[in-house]
Amino acid sequence: MKSFKLIANSLLLSLLLMGSALAGDKVNINTADAATLDRVLVNIGPAKAEAIVAYRKANGAFRSAEQLALVKGVGLKTIEKNRDRIMVGAATAARKAGKPVAKR
Repeated sequence: MKSFKLIANSLLLSLLLMGSALAGDKVNINTADAATLDRVLVNIGPAKAEAIVAYRKANGAFRSAEQLALVKGVGLKTIEKNRDRIMVGAATAARKAGKPVAKR
């Protein structure tokens, strides 16, 4: 009986840790590829992820998560659902793209 309880507790702890690890995924919307955006963000499928990457290539780095609403098919509700998963690193993305970084 003790071993069953120990196994059950270990299994429960493992599931809790796995769930928190999955919930802890974050994505930099300025550097991530479409597959990563699709995997990490809620309500963002392959087509919307590709649209995000295409918008970023055409218009430059996002300066805030709210700018995702400029991408066709991405609304403010989707952004709010993903707020804890979204990171914005505009300077890094601009440097990688070979564009000068504006100083504040």
